[in-house]
Amino acid sequence: MSRARKLGVSAGVLGPLGLLLTIGSLVAVWTGYHGSRVSSESMTPTYEPGQQLIYERVDGTEVHRGDVVLYTAPERYLFDGAVMQRVIGVGGDHIVCCTGEGEDERLTVNGKPLDEPYVADGIANGMQPYDVKVPEGRLFVLGDHRLNSRDSRSFADDHDGTVPVGAVRGRVTDDYTGPVLLGLGALVGLLAGLTGIGLGIAALAVRQRGRVPVQPPWMVQM
Repeated sequence: MSRARKLGVSAGVLGPLGLLLTIGSLVAVWTGYHGSRVSSESMTPTYEPGQQLIYERVDGTEVHRGDVVLYTAPERYLFDGAVMQRVIGVGGDHIVCCTGEGEDERLTVNGKPLDEPYVADGIANGMQPYDVKVPEGRLFVLGDHRLNSRDSRSFADDHDGTVPVGAVRGRVTDDYTGPVLLGLGALVGLLAGLTGIGLGIAALAVRQRGRVPVQPPWMVQM
Protein backbone atom coordinates (compact mmCIF):
# COMPACT_ATOMS: atom_id res chain seq x y z
CA MET A 1 0.00 0.00 0.00
CA SER A 2 1.37 3.39 -0.97
CA ARG A 3 2.06 6.09 1.57
CA ALA A 4 -0.72 8.27 0.23
CA ARG A 5 -3.13 5.38 0.48
CA LYS A 6 -2.14 4.68 4.10
CA LEU A 7 -2.56 8.33 5.03
CA GLY A 8 -5.94 8.43 3.34
CA VAL A 9 -7.19 5.33 5.17
CA SER A 10 -6.00 6.71 8.52
CA ALA A 11 -7.74 10.02 7.80
CA GLY A 12 -10.93 8.20 6.84
CA VAL A 13 -10.93 6.36 10.16
CA LEU A 14 -9.79 9.07 12.59
CA GLY A 15 -11.89 11.90 11.17
CA PRO A 16 -15.37 10.34 11.47
CA LEU A 17 -14.44 8.52 14.70
CA GLY A 18 -13.27 11.74 16.32
CA LEU A 19 -16.41 13.56 15.17
CA LEU A 20 -18.68 10.86 16.61
CA LEU A 21 -16.76 10.78 19.90
CA THR A 22 -16.89 14.57 20.28
CA ILE A 23 -20.59 14.86 19.48
CA GLY A 24 -21.50 11.85 21.64
CA SER A 25 -19.55 13.13 24.64
CA LEU A 26 -21.00 16.64 24.38
CA VAL A 27 -24.55 15.32 24.05
CA ALA A 28 -24.01 13.02 27.05
CA VAL A 29 -22.73 15.92 29.16
CA TRP A 30 -25.57 18.20 28.11
CA THR A 31 -28.34 15.69 28.69
CA GLY A 32 -26.83 13.93 31.71
CA TYR A 33 -25.50 16.77 33.85
CA HIS A 34 -26.42 20.34 34.68
CA GLY A 35 -25.11 23.04 36.94
CA SER A 36 -27.03 24.95 39.59
CA ARG A 37 -26.43 27.50 42.33
CA VAL A 38 -27.61 27.11 45.92
CA SER A 39 -30.15 29.85 46.62
CA SER A 40 -31.07 29.36 50.29
CA GLU A 41 -29.72 28.24 53.65
CA SER A 42 -31.99 25.21 53.93
CA MET A 43 -29.16 22.79 53.10
CA THR A 44 -26.43 24.32 55.23
CA PRO A 45 -23.87 23.33 56.35
CA THR A 46 -23.68 20.76 53.53
CA TYR A 47 -24.25 23.34 50.79
CA GLU A 48 -23.85 27.07 51.37
CA PRO A 49 -25.85 29.83 49.64
CA GLY A 50 -24.23 30.85 46.36
CA GLN A 51 -22.30 27.60 46.05
CA GLN A 52 -22.09 26.10 42.57
CA LEU A 53 -22.95 22.43 42.24
CA ILE A 54 -23.51 19.76 39.61
CA TYR A 55 -26.52 17.50 39.46
CA GLU A 56 -27.09 14.48 37.28
CA ARG A 57 -30.36 14.02 35.46
CA VAL A 58 -32.00 10.92 36.93
CA ASP A 59 -35.51 9.58 37.19
CA GLY A 60 -37.09 9.92 40.63
CA THR A 61 -37.38 6.14 40.86
CA GLU A 62 -33.56 5.93 40.84
CA VAL A 63 -32.93 7.97 43.98
CA HIS A 64 -32.24 6.46 47.38
CA ARG A 65 -32.34 7.48 51.02
CA GLY A 66 -29.65 10.05 51.71
CA ASP A 67 -29.53 11.42 48.17
CA VAL A 68 -29.81 15.18 47.77
CA VAL A 69 -32.27 15.92 44.98
CA LEU A 70 -33.64 18.86 43.07
CA TYR A 71 -37.38 18.75 42.48
CA THR A 72 -40.16 21.14 41.50
CA ALA A 73 -43.33 21.78 43.49
CA PRO A 74 -44.82 25.06 42.23
CA GLU A 75 -48.14 24.40 43.98
CA ARG A 76 -46.30 24.49 47.31
CA TYR A 77 -43.60 27.08 46.82
CA LEU A 78 -45.40 29.27 44.26
CA PHE A 79 -42.46 29.33 41.85
CA ASP A 80 -41.29 27.02 39.06
CA GLY A 81 -37.67 26.75 40.13
CA ALA A 82 -36.14 23.63 41.64
CA VAL A 83 -35.97 23.02 45.38
CA MET A 84 -33.00 21.14 46.85
CA GLN A 85 -33.55 18.77 49.79
CA ARG A 86 -32.40 15.40 51.08
CA VAL A 87 -34.36 12.17 50.62
CA ILE A 88 -35.14 10.69 54.04
CA GLY A 89 -37.68 8.08 52.99
CA VAL A 90 -38.83 6.35 49.81
CA GLY A 91 -42.04 4.48 49.05
CA GLY A 92 -42.97 2.07 51.82
CA ASP A 93 -40.72 3.62 54.49
CA HIS A 94 -42.08 4.42 57.95
CA ILE A 95 -40.58 7.62 59.36
CA VAL A 96 -41.11 8.72 62.96
CA CYS A 97 -39.84 11.84 64.70
CA CYS A 98 -38.25 11.52 67.08
CA THR A 99 -36.45 9.45 69.68
CA GLY A 100 -34.10 10.93 72.26
CA GLU A 101 -33.59 14.58 73.11
CA GLY A 102 -31.04 17.29 72.37
CA GLU A 103 -27.93 15.94 70.67
CA ASP A 104 -29.34 12.42 71.03
CA GLU A 105 -32.49 13.22 69.07
CA ARG A 106 -32.92 10.95 66.06
CA LEU A 107 -35.46 10.24 63.35
CA THR A 108 -36.30 6.59 62.93
CA VAL A 109 -36.73 4.96 59.54
CA ASN A 110 -38.45 1.58 59.65
CA GLY A 111 -37.81 1.42 63.37
CA LYS A 112 -34.06 2.17 63.19
CA PRO A 113 -32.51 5.46 64.42
CA LEU A 114 -31.12 7.47 61.52
CA ASP A 115 -27.58 8.80 61.94
CA GLU A 116 -27.43 12.26 60.34
CA PRO A 117 -23.99 13.84 60.73
CA TYR A 118 -24.87 16.41 58.05
CA VAL A 119 -27.64 18.26 59.96
CA ALA A 120 -26.94 21.79 61.18
CA ASP A 121 -25.99 21.99 64.87
CA GLY A 122 -26.93 18.33 65.32
CA ILE A 123 -30.65 19.19 65.37
CA ALA A 124 -32.64 16.37 63.78
CA ASN A 125 -36.06 18.03 63.83
CA GLY A 126 -36.73 21.42 65.39
CA MET A 127 -40.46 21.25 64.62
CA GLN A 128 -43.48 19.24 65.65
CA PRO A 129 -43.24 15.42 65.86
CA TYR A 130 -44.61 13.35 62.99
CA ASP A 131 -45.31 9.77 62.03
CA VAL A 132 -45.36 9.16 58.26
CA LYS A 133 -45.77 6.09 56.06
CA VAL A 134 -44.38 7.12 52.68
CA PRO A 135 -46.74 6.12 49.84
CA GLU A 136 -45.34 4.20 46.90
CA GLY A 137 -44.10 6.49 44.17
CA ARG A 138 -43.38 9.35 46.58
CA LEU A 139 -40.47 10.70 48.64
CA PHE A 140 -40.17 12.24 52.10
CA VAL A 141 -37.60 15.06 51.94
CA LEU A 142 -35.98 17.35 54.50
CA GLY A 143 -33.44 20.16 54.44
CA ASP A 144 -30.19 19.68 56.37
CA HIS A 145 -30.84 22.89 58.31
CA ARG A 146 -33.92 21.64 60.11
CA LEU A 147 -34.62 24.97 61.83
CA ASN A 148 -34.56 26.85 58.52
CA SER A 149 -36.19 24.64 55.93
CA ARG A 150 -39.68 24.41 54.45
CA ASP A 151 -39.76 20.75 53.54
CA SER A 152 -42.06 17.73 53.91
CA ARG A 153 -42.81 18.71 57.52
CA SER A 154 -44.42 21.96 56.35
CA PHE A 155 -46.99 20.29 54.09
CA ALA A 156 -48.36 17.51 56.26
CA ASP A 157 -51.87 17.93 54.85
CA ASP A 158 -50.66 17.07 51.33
CA HIS A 159 -49.77 13.34 51.22
CA ASP A 160 -48.00 13.74 54.59
CA GLY A 161 -45.65 16.20 52.93
CA THR A 162 -44.23 13.69 50.48
CA VAL A 163 -43.45 14.62 46.88
CA PRO A 164 -44.03 12.48 43.77
CA VAL A 165 -40.98 10.85 42.22
CA GLY A 166 -41.99 12.48 38.95
CA ALA A 167 -41.16 15.89 40.43
CA VAL A 168 -37.46 15.02 40.70
CA ARG A 169 -35.24 16.84 38.20
CA GLY A 170 -31.86 15.53 39.27
CA ARG A 171 -29.56 14.24 41.98
CA VAL A 172 -26.73 16.38 43.33
CA THR A 173 -23.33 14.77 42.89
CA ASP A 174 -20.01 15.53 44.52
CA ASP A 175 -18.32 12.98 42.25
CA TYR A 176 -17.20 14.74 39.08
CA THR A 177 -15.77 11.58 37.50
CA GLY A 178 -18.60 11.26 34.98
CA PRO A 179 -18.51 14.85 33.67
CA VAL A 180 -14.69 14.87 33.63
CA LEU A 181 -14.49 11.62 31.65
CA LEU A 182 -17.07 12.88 29.18
CA GLY A 183 -15.14 16.14 28.84
CA LEU A 184 -11.95 14.20 28.18
CA GLY A 185 -13.82 12.09 25.65
CA ALA A 186 -14.89 15.23 23.82
CA LEU A 187 -11.31 16.55 23.87
CA VAL A 188 -9.86 13.24 22.61
CA GLY A 189 -12.51 13.16 19.89
CA LEU A 190 -11.65 16.70 18.84
CA LEU A 191 -7.94 15.87 18.67
CA ALA A 192 -8.67 12.70 16.70
CA GLY A 193 -10.84 14.64 14.27
CA LEU A 194 -8.15 17.31 13.75
CA THR A 195 -5.53 14.60 13.29
CA GLY A 196 -7.76 12.98 10.68
CA ILE A 197 -8.05 16.26 8.81
CA GLY A 198 -4.28 16.70 8.97
CA LEU A 199 -3.68 13.22 7.62
CA GLY A 200 -6.16 13.83 4.84
CA ILE A 201 -4.31 16.98 3.80
CA ALA A 202 -1.01 15.09 3.96
CA ALA A 203 -2.45 12.32 1.77
CA LEU A 204 -3.48 14.87 -0.87
CA ALA A 205 -0.04 16.48 -0.77
CA VAL A 206 1.70 13.14 -1.22
CA ARG A 207 -0.53 12.29 -4.18
CA GLN A 208 0.21 15.67 -5.76
CA ARG A 209 3.97 15.17 -5.39
CA GLY A 210 3.76 11.66 -6.82
CA ARG A 211 2.22 12.77 -10.09
CA VAL A 212 4.72 13.05 -13.02
CA PRO A 213 3.73 15.83 -15.38
CA VAL A 214 3.35 14.69 -19.01
CA GLN A 215 4.75 17.14 -21.54
CA PRO A 216 2.72 17.72 -24.68
CA PRO A 217 4.35 16.61 -27.93
CA TRP A 218 5.12 20.15 -29.03
CA MET A 219 7.22 20.66 -25.90
CA VAL A 220 9.47 17.69 -26.62
CA GLN A 221 12.92 18.87 -27.62
CA MET A 222 14.58 17.09 -30.56
